[in-house]
Amino acid sequence: MATIQNNNQSRSRIILGIFVVVFVVIVAQLLNLQLFSPKYRLQAENNAIFRKVVYPDRGIIYDRNGKAILDNMINYDLIVTPSEARKGVDTATLCTILGIDTAEYRKRMLTAIVKNSRYKPSTFEPLLTPELYARLNENIYRFPGFELQERPVRTYPFHVGASFLGRLGEVSAKFLKNHPDEGYQSGDYIGITGLESSYEKVLMGQRGVQRFLRDNRARIQGPYEDGDFDTVAIAGRNLYSSIDIGVQALGEKMFQGKIGAAVAINPKTGGIIAMISAPTYDPNDLAPSEYRKHIGFLILDTSRPMYNRAIAGMYPPGSTYKPMGALIALDEGIITPSYGYDCRGAYYACGKVVRCDEKWAGHAASLKLAIANSCNSYFCNVFRMTVDNPQYGSPRKGYAKWREYMHGFGMGETLGVDIPGERGGNIPDTTEYNHDYGNHWVSCNMMTMGIGQDRMLLTPLQSADEACIIANKGWYYTPHFIDSIESQTEADTTYLAKYKIKHRPLHISDADYQAVQAGMEDVTEVGTASNVKIPGIKYAAKTGTAQVPNLKNLAVFIAYAPVDNPKIAIAVYVENAGYGSTWAAPIAAHMMEKYLNDTLTAETQADVDRLAKINLFPHQIFDWRRKQDSARAQRIREAERKEDSSATAKADNIGDMKTAKTESQKGKFPLQTLKNNWLSAILPDYKSGMAKKDKLVKK
Repeated sequence: MATIQNNNQSRSRIILGIFVVVFVVIVAQLLNLQLFSPKYRLQAENNAIFRKVVYPDRGIIYDRNGKAILDNMINYDLIVTPSEARKGVDTATLCTILGIDTAEYRKRMLTAIVKNSRYKPSTFEPLLTPELYARLNENIYRFPGFELQERPVRTYPFHVGASFLGRLGEVSAKFLKNHPDEGYQSGDYIGITGLESSYEKVLMGQRGVQRFLRDNRARIQGPYEDGDFDTVAIAGRNLYSSIDIGVQALGEKMFQGKIGAAVAINPKTGGIIAMISAPTYDPNDLAPSEYRKHIGFLILDTSRPMYNRAIAGMYPPGSTYKPMGALIALDEGIITPSYGYDCRGAYYACGKVVRCDEKWAGHAASLKLAIANSCNSYFCNVFRMTVDNPQYGSPRKGYAKWREYMHGFGMGETLGVDIPGERGGNIPDTTEYNHDYGNHWVSCNMMTMGIGQDRMLLTPLQSADEACIIANKGWYYTPHFIDSIESQTEADTTYLAKYKIKHRPLHISDADYQAVQAGMEDVTEVGTASNVKIPGIKYAAKTGTAQVPNLKNLAVFIAYAPVDNPKIAIAVYVENAGYGSTWAAPIAAHMMEKYLNDTLTAETQADVDRLAKINLFPHQIFDWRRKQDSARAQRIREAERKEDSSATAKADNIGDMKTAKTESQKGKFPLQTLKNNWLSAILPDYKSGMAKKDKLVKK
């Protein structure tokens, strides 16, 4: 009996223990759900409170006259909160409007959940076109869980300056992982080229958040806690540049149908006035909302219109090098301003013949005449005397000294301009010649370096800086775009300080500079550019022409004006053109006239229009571009027809979704015709390689 009673008690205890354990588990789970688990708390908070991100305006970039050259406009993103979009969404209509299928819809929804959680808003379709925004706004009630979110986007009011203003791109997952504390989130945009990239921290601003109360049907009831927990968006700070947008637009117009680059600098400050790289494109075409429509054409274009030739294209400078060669020889005491050379139309030495355009006796009777008439014989001879200078004992040491001077002029190394992508050109060191000639080389092996050819390669930016140095008699500021920053901080001042330092690396005398300046002034008075005038303004210049394999000559021109008080220095390179005085000089002169006079004479304007109509493309690339533009036009027309017919067929299901386009809407995505945007060029890298393989001799 006692045994049975004990067994019953044991069973009771076991059953009681089971109930206690179950009870404890249930209580623990309830405590976890109520107090510790974020799931229901987050769900409750997100049901009751709607958080709206307020994107800041990026900083505006102004030109030297206070004109906004990079501004903002309002665009919209389609935002989704996945937890609220599970039921009641008319996915068929939404997919039709967005032009996607249900598989893409599910993929985007899953991506939003994985990246940002199902309870937080994520970007579903970024940067809506005006037409797409109108369709979605009209039908948004069909898509619970979806919202239209304002976002400031970039606009380029003057449609020029793509080479330096830069563009935005969406931050990558890799960037977010490597920069977790820099204030970026998935879906944000960041500067990736040009000034947008270099000054990203200044321009970006800081996003804000607004919180709103919602009822059980997700309808907004008003601000949460009267907005006490909101954070205000802080706009990015503005940049004030040295660019003259009128000069920039003029230069880009004259470069239509041409390949090359131009850089204009204020020699007194180092501020860049204009930077043209041709072929180019309308920077609005790569604004985030337009990017997908245009990027494919720009990438496939063999001319690489997104490549900035002004800072990265490396070219033989031709005779525009000669003023530097003269300064080196003067400073070394190898020549004097009165030194002459009896040239009879060619330089005969080292088993080679270097031709001169001038054949009349006396055209190189002095340094001034040799510069004015661009005598090849004179400067080949001067270069050889510099390298063979007995003071240094060997051509290697003489060449090393010459190269040291060139580095002092800023050649063969980057100058430090405030946009990414700059290259340093090429002033070869002795190891290149040792490798090619087995340590048995002399000045004969490189004599065309004396006329800016052989292996010498400069960027247009470096050539413009050369003009600054000569205009200033030996000093320069590092070329830059940005003069000041709004609400400038101590860190900003420190960053910009490097552009306020006056560099004078070579202590060449003023008398030597004056001798070279006199020759450059005669270039425009009686010399190789005497046919190119600026009304009412005297300027100094040097023409250049370099041979390029299988193409017409490269035309080069450097100049500064006015001669008595230089305010602008410029370099122009035009590929596949001819003589520098024929093609590069007029472009430079008209840009200087615009900058100095703020207007153009009727005669100058007529010549600008003439230059803008001239095509200097190699015929193979011209034909290729014409075919590409024809195919592009056809694709755009077909896309518009499909869009119109699709909208008409589905109007009954979607509501009133009329797609009649106004002229301004059609203008959003213009065809880049050959008339307005000549996009072809021989690649500068190809030219660079050929320059190393061939010893190029100017005619």
